[in-house]
Amino acid sequence: MKNTDNTLSSQGIESHLQNKEFSDKIIVYETLGSTNNAAKNLIKAKGESEGVALHGTVIIADSQSAGKGRLSRSFHSPPGHGIYMSIILRDKELGDIPISLITPLAAVVLCEAIESLTDKNPQIKWVNDILIGQKKICGILTEGVAENEQIKWVIIGIGINFTTAPTDFPEKLRDIAGSLFENEPPQTTRNRLIAEILNRLTEKGAMFEKHEVLMQYKKRLMILNRRITVSGHGNEAPYEGTAIDIDDSGHLIIKKDSGEISTLIAGDVSTGVLEN
Repeated sequence: MKNTDNTLSSQGIESHLQNKEFSDKIIVYETLGSTNNAAKNLIKAKGESEGVALHGTVIIADSQSAGKGRLSRSFHSPPGHGIYMSIILRDKELGDIPISLITPLAAVVLCEAIESLTDKNPQIKWVNDILIGQKKICGILTEGVAENEQIKWVIIGIGINFTTAPTDFPEKLRDIAGSLFENEPPQTTRNRLIAEILNRLTEKGAMFEKHEVLMQYKKRLMILNRRITVSGHGNEAPYEGTAIDIDDSGHLIIKKDSGEISTLIAGDVSTGVLEN
């Protein structure tokens, strides 16, 4: 019999944790503007003196009024149907994990957590989206917080459409957004999935191996060896090419139609074709 309890709670999450990394550091709100913004505010309020205590803090909201994604996009965050969370990490506690690989690491962790608890086969759309089929069910927004012009904190923001019905998405999103459990009973609970994400993040962080993370990331990367359109990368006009690889920093290597090899550090990619 499946657990159908849909109530988010720190106790419910902590009951599934396998270690103490995040114990007693999980804060659940009914609603927030943005969990990432709440994390930033907490860092600024606590400061460097509270660094050890802040590391591993997880802020979760049942809904967000101003959820956000990459490239200043909004993230639809209705109550009762999603997972909206931000994890605070201190740079000194990251060990050998380069900041450029935090998002790929989180994407791999999310895929593994979903695979372990469901019969779903998630894929990654570079750099930060998780898709099932052709629809985005999860986004990752990694942000750094600097002190004296140096990154001291990293915030991993995760938004998962858990049971949001297609008709509950804004009309402009219905063709591209989906849910982990769309029109079907959930195979797990939100609390259990959050705990599994934290368990795997702790495990991969403690045993970080760059080659393994990049291998698992590439394995699930849906755009490799496919024609793509690149946009949202500074002042350069959109262009088409073929995604051929990722480098050791998780950046996308593209062969443009001109034959030029380009490395994309930031931007947006799609499998659509430019319109004439």
